[in-house]
Amino acid sequence: MSKNLYPLFVLLTLLFVRPVYATEESKNDIQTIISAAEQGDTESQFSLGVIYHDGLGVEPNYAEALKWYTLAAEKGDTFAQNNLAVMYNLGQGVEQNSAEALKWYTLAAKQGNASAQYNLGDLYYHGRGVTQDYIEAFNWYIEAAQQGDSSAQYSLGNLYYRGQGVTQDYDKAIKWYARAAEQNNADAQNNLGIMYSSGKAIKQDYTEALKWYFLAAKQGNASAQNNLGIMYANGLGVKQDYAEAIQWYTLAAEQNYPYAQYSLSIIYQNGLGGTKDLALAKKYANEACDNHDQAGCDLFNKLEQE
Repeated sequence: MSKNLYPLFVLLTLLFVRPVYATEESKNDIQTIISAAEQGDTESQFSLGVIYHDGLGVEPNYAEALKWYTLAAEKGDTFAQNNLAVMYNLGQGVEQNSAEALKWYTLAAKQGNASAQYNLGDLYYHGRGVTQDYIEAFNWYIEAAQQGDSSAQYSLGNLYYRGQGVTQDYDKAIKWYARAAEQNNADAQNNLGIMYSSGKAIKQDYTEALKWYFLAAKQGNASAQNNLGIMYANGLGVKQDYAEAIQWYTLAAEQNYPYAQYSLSIIYQNGLGGTKDLALAKKYANEACDNHDQAGCDLFNKLEQE
């Protein structure tokens, strides 16, 4: 492995609050839904909230979405409760209010809504509006994961990998990453690739790692794109191919992924694969530095002095 390239396979954990979505509606359908909602039909009130929230056949209007979600939520609709919580959590159409988000997530989660269970778990994981509590996060993640929620399955994998709220257990981390990855969760696919790349708690298998990185990278996952760049640059499971490495690093770099920007700078600085270009080396080192990568800053300063 080239000592100058980042040999990094970065495990991800993300805050992701997920509303429930609907599909595009025709104008006739919208009028029918509006009529039913105004007559007090709970499902139509929720649907109208989604229409205004996501701009389905109308201009997005958070104030209207909040109004209709609230009406449905107050009548016990768990999908409306979850989406209302998302709006309070993100401050959409209303002042951001973590306590109000917690209230509505909890109401929906206790009724078995998987999205709300996952989102509530995230509040506890990150300590947003509540005291950070990995055990409580685990309790809600597993409720959602057992219903097949891929984001919760991915998050459980992270808890087991890090030993947060549970005893560290790489086998269980792999189990939950795999379940989420099989549902096309890009972050889980990337992390499963990392487990195969590192050989942690599983037989090292670069071919299997490449498979999962590729699936995640095709979905635009910057970490997976960077990891594919590493595999091709270092000939891990594939023939060393700097042109292919540059392709994947560039896709990640365009998403401001600093490790990819740094690696591109190294490639262009040293002409690896016949691609020497000091102007590009400076460009990518500077971009990595702008994204708070100290190695990028150090390299940029060095290149400036040459």
